Amino acid sequence: MKINWTQKLTSRKFWMAVAAFVVGVLALFGTDANTTQQISGVIMSLGAVVAYIAGEGLVDASAASTNSTATKYTGQIVGTVNTATPDDVIAE
Repeated sequence: MKINWTQKLTSRKFWMAVAAFVVGVLALFGTDANTTQQISGVIMSLGAVVAYIAGEGLVDASAASTNSTATKYTGQIVGTVNTATPDDVIAE
């Protein structure tokens, strides 16, 4: 079974599990509460950044696939006088 890392790394549950694991390990080794709180804050911030970057990447990929059709038709009519309506161009 293949793991979908993009989905996994953008999951809030995944980052909560990572933070909980790290906090548990820090507590096991007797780290003070202030340090534990700072480290868990950094982990949660990292999760938010990764989710944002992955989300923006998916939006950009979707926009690129949508724009490829528009670019195709724009390339055909640049440099010519076009009296066609947008519906005529799409019908081609």
